[in-house]
Order: sequence, then C-alpha cells, then structure tokens
Amino acid sequence: MAPAVPSPLALSLHDAVALSGRFPLLAGVDLEVATGETVLVEGPNGAGKTSLLRLCAGLVTPASGRVSVLGLDPVRHRTALRRRVGFLAHASHLYDDLTVRENVKFAVRAAGGSIDRIPAACDRLGLAGRLLRTSAAKLSAGQRRRVALAVLVARSPELWLLDEPHAGLDAEARVLLGQLVTEASTGGATVVIASHEANLVEPLADRAVTITGGRMTGERTLRDPAGEPMPTGDPVPAGELMPTGDPAPAPLSDADPTPDVERAIHVA
Repeated sequence: MAPAVPSPLALSLHDAVALSGRFPLLAGVDLEVATGETVLVEGPNGAGKTSLLRLCAGLVTPASGRVSVLGLDPVRHRTALRRRVGFLAHASHLYDDLTVRENVKFAVRAAGGSIDRIPAACDRLGLAGRLLRTSAAKLSAGQRRRVALAVLVARSPELWLLDEPHAGLDAEARVLLGQLVTEASTGGATVVIASHEANLVEPLADRAVTITGGRMTGERTLRDPAGEPMPTGDPVPAGELMPTGDPAPAPLSDADPTPDVERAIHVA
C-alpha cells in the first residue's frame, strides 16, 4: 500500500480533463478542498458533477491535468484509496439476489472495511429485524438508499463523495442524512456533495462551487468568519472567478455504468 502524503488538502485538481471517447466530461477543472471541509457541487444536468465525483473516486481516469485525492494519485494508488474513500452513487447499486445484511456485509468487505460497525450502522439507518433478511429485489427506492448509506456509515471513510444523496429518501431519512453528514464532518471527514437540492445541502456545507460545461464557473461561501451558516452564500465577485477560457463542448453524459466489482466497492 502506498503511503499517504501529508497534506492539508483532501482534494486537489488542476486543469483536470476527463473524456468519454472523444467527448469531454470534464474540460479543465481546478478545485481544492481542504481536509475536513464540506463542499456542495452544483450545476445543471450534464454539467459534470457526477463525472467529478467519479474522477475523485478513481472510477474515471483523467486524460490530462493533475489530480490528488488524500495526497495520492487516484489512478496509481486506487487500491489504497478504496479503503479511505466512500462513493455514494446516484443509483443505489445493490445485488437483488442478496439480502440487506448480505449486501452491506459484502460491500464493506469488498472495500477492505471492518464488519464490526455493520450492526450499529444498520440500526442507525432503520434496517433491523425482518428487513435485514429481505432480498434487495423487494426493497423500495428509499429502502435501497438506506442500505447504501448503511455501507457508507459502516465504512466511515475519510472522504465522502455523495451524488444526489437525498434522491428517494423520505422526510425523516433526509433529516437523518443531514445528521450523518454533520457527524462525519465533525469527526474530521471531508464531504463533497453533488446535488440539485441546494436548500438541503447549504446548511451542512462550508461553501458551494458551480460546474458548467465541465468547468468550474463559480464559488460562494456558506459560512461566516465564525463558522456559522449564512442566510445565503456570498457569490465570489466575477473578477475573482477562475478563468474559463473558450466555452467547452457540452459533455455527452454525466454518468456511465460502473462495472459490478467497482460498484460493490464504491457504493456506500
């Protein structure tokens, strides 16, 4: 296992480009996220939000530019990062022929995590009794999402990458998700959340960044100097936004299928 390089940055991307065939998913992204920071990534459909998270999770290979995740190259040290990074995909990829308990246990083990925290994680997500013995094929969308979140909680990674995490959750589960993110951040984890539901994420985040056409086009702070949530984020003055250059071609797609072995490891 490659040793981690001590760094105050959990994520560092410089002019990162990712392609799907000849089409740009990311067209020169510059982004830094400090260790322990919670960041909202916002932007329209197809802007590159999912591709950004997948790049940081090691599921997309950069075509050019520099990418550092927890001080490591996500391509060269992909195995080492699997234990330290949790990726909650937009779709809760579960194995339908496995029970809830089996899905959680399999995913945690596949990522190199300890199964000791599984009972507490399942209990926290309301997965108990008969539900634990239910096959994933019989679960509702919200229940499947809770299973995926239980994997993430059981693993307790250093970096949480959440893609539309509120999708499929009821009001109670959405509140619980906010609590889990806050607890992870308080415990020192770094959290990056791609979401269209800014009203749910802004109270949890330190700042928000906007991605458009595969490039970062804006940033706003969501907390005052004392660390308290602000009523609304302060937009960065236009003159301080990073250069965007010529408009990038629109990405063909913001997501692509993840192979089964990868989804077992990265679903959280």
